Amino acid sequence: MEKLIEIRDMCKIYNPGENEVRALDHVNLDVYEGELVAIIGHSGSGKSTLMNMLGCLDVPTIGQYCLHGMDVSSLSDNDLSEIRNLEIGFIFQGFNLISNLTAMGNVELPLIYRGVGKAERTRLAYEALCMVGLEKRLDHKPSEMSGGQQQRVAIARAIAARPPVILADEPTGNLDSSSTKEIMGILRQLHSEGRTVIIITHDDDIAEQAKRIIRIMDGKIVEDIINENYQENYLEQKESGKDA
Repeated sequence: MEKLIEIRDMCKIYNPGENEVRALDHVNLDVYEGELVAIIGHSGSGKSTLMNMLGCLDVPTIGQYCLHGMDVSSLSDNDLSEIRNLEIGFIFQGFNLISNLTAMGNVELPLIYRGVGKAERTRLAYEALCMVGLEKRLDHKPSEMSGGQQQRVAIARAIAARPPVILADEPTGNLDSSSTKEIMGILRQLHSEGRTVIIITHDDDIAEQAKRIIRIMDGKIVEDIINENYQENYLEQKESGKDA
């Protein structure tokens, strides 16, 4: 596997000086293409700051972040926006759907910003919505869908343009247990198809469904392990999905 993400000696420091806060403290991390990674930590651990760095939503105070071999550590806001648009598909806890747009409209919107033509936009959006099982909800607005269905629209929006990285921030945080299983099943299916999926979570049960688990505490990575139960958990979840 090729290296997709390379972080070296990364620090994010707020209020530099006597009362400084190190949200990230000399973090080193590699992520390879096709991995399914969970980054887990409690509130205040630094996981959200790390997510902002991985998603090019912020830049480090010190250190280097290379994405696909490009150093993005000190790019301008405009350049970071372009990187986000081309390289990263975001899935948020709050769905972040446009209320007056249909499922198709929500999925097509980022493709418009990418300059994708109308016919191609329609094809990509339709394929993505079919991939998450919403081919019968194309014309439904968010208010006409359940929370799980809204999150599936958000996943379709994230994957429609086939970005190299899917970054999911607490993707099941607002969902019931049944919808949580659905969403995790989709994310794991994306991984099995070769996508790189990074999940940010505070939930050990969610982290246990990833193939690699990275634990962060006080701004430092304190554990980075391969989940030996990954395949077992995956098969168990697939079976429970069939039963449902």
